[in-house]
Amino acid sequence: MKKQSFPLAVSSLLRYAAHFLALAAAFLFFSLTLAFGQEATVDAKKQLGAPDPCASGHDFATTDCALTWHGITLYGAYDIGVGWVSHGLPENGYNYEGESLVNRNGYEHRFLIAPNNLQQTGFGVRGKEEFLPGWSIVFNASTGINPQSGLLANASETDIINNGLPRASYSEAIDGARGGQPFNDEYYAGVSNAHLGTLTFGRQRALGTDVMLLFDPAGGGYAFSYIGYNGTMAGGGDTEDTRWDDALKYRLTFGPAHFGAMYKFADGSAGCYSASATWTAANCTAEEAHNNAYGFDLGGSSGKFSSDLVYQHYNQAISVLNPLLGPQSQSPSQSYQSTTDSINTNPITGANLIATTNTVYGIVTDNNAVMATAKYASDPIKFFAGYEYVWQNNPKNPLGVGASDQGGYFMSGVEDNNLDSEKLLQIWWTGAKYTYGSKTDFTFAWYQQRQNDFRVPQTCSVAAGFRSSCAGTLNEGSLYADHHFTKRFDTFAGIAYSYVSGGLAIAIPHGPGVPYNSNNNLAPTVGSRFTF
Repeated sequence: MKKQSFPLAVSSLLRYAAHFLALAAAFLFFSLTLAFGQEATVDAKKQLGAPDPCASGHDFATTDCALTWHGITLYGAYDIGVGWVSHGLPENGYNYEGESLVNRNGYEHRFLIAPNNLQQTGFGVRGKEEFLPGWSIVFNASTGINPQSGLLANASETDIINNGLPRASYSEAIDGARGGQPFNDEYYAGVSNAHLGTLTFGRQRALGTDVMLLFDPAGGGYAFSYIGYNGTMAGGGDTEDTRWDDALKYRLTFGPAHFGAMYKFADGSAGCYSASATWTAANCTAEEAHNNAYGFDLGGSSGKFSSDLVYQHYNQAISVLNPLLGPQSQSPSQSYQSTTDSINTNPITGANLIATTNTVYGIVTDNNAVMATAKYASDPIKFFAGYEYVWQNNPKNPLGVGASDQGGYFMSGVEDNNLDSEKLLQIWWTGAKYTYGSKTDFTFAWYQQRQNDFRVPQTCSVAAGFRSSCAGTLNEGSLYADHHFTKRFDTFAGIAYSYVSGGLAIAIPHGPGVPYNSNNNLAPTVGSRFTF
């Protein structure tokens, strides 16, 4: 069920405003204190990010000038194409990632409309207005739209519309941070100083997402980038955490170096829990949300080389099982969600069951991640590389049935003890981009994700049968060309191939483990993009 309470929305808005004003005041006081004696030489115009405004329609058509008026800039993109997949599904109007990556339920080759291949379609408005010498108010509000349907990007809804359906009847279903929010990308405001950096509060991209977009050869494009499509790496373990709500973010640039810090306040409902085997929604105890998070980023550049190091920690991170399924999911006569509360294994059927209409089902973990990236740019070629190590554990503070998920949705099933032991992920990528004649880019990228065997007992083999807790790998390689006719309009063509093995090839993690319909996917795509 999606939250619709207007008083609750107003209360949340006031709470955000109070948080922001208090934090902004503290930052202003602290910054003014530090300002005395500050002698760093900084390019103020560059630090303030002053855009180059369009002076005419000709400028807009032929250059990359900004649609700026009195410090307020309108920006956006429209990216759409056509593709073919060797193992795909019927299209889903809420799906914003396309079907280029191998999918657990993909089963047939098909032609399809391919949305958001190099960049998420959408629009936004941002501003930077000076109110004191060297001090500015900054804000940004942006959202993603699906060009094939006109709907807001909504990963949760891709799962919900498949609730209760046989596996053979699914359309494309995904997990992600965009859950149909009016501003499903970013929505924040803050203050900025030419010397002391920028402090913002609201819904913001995680530090891992910022760095991924800079150090991914494919720039996070869904059609050709595993780490852009999947989001596990950018979110520090779960794709829903590529964006943080109720988050405070600080950025500082000092010469060739930069520093970032981020903190997310706990928010939402944690659902309810009861030790009774006959609990009901009326007598279970409300849990408390502990989904706070924090992260740090340190990076810099020297000549043609640049690098970043990021650490992220997230409590009560949610990974939605797409589509919503449970232990008895393969039996047409039984429930398509879990019928057991994973906190205490008591049944949640009958009067206890929260309706599957407009709800999701997910796994909860506490996540830590460390990422290191590098780039070497020497015209006309750029080289990219990155590595991330993620460790996940069952949450110290479990969620209950009815907990809230991103986008204002609720969870009708929760697994807090999904991991037999600590789950370890390793993700690495590399690639290169070659620019020919200043207008055509050729990009090659390779990505791999590996997970450990966290099953107890460790009985993973072909004979014993694989589970999602067994060791496994996912690989994707891509190659594409992108030709820029103007600064705003380009066309592209390329191909991606991905495949999974071991525990990462298990589609439904319960019971004996249900494998992917096909463990690979070949996806050629052609399309065009317009940006402003």
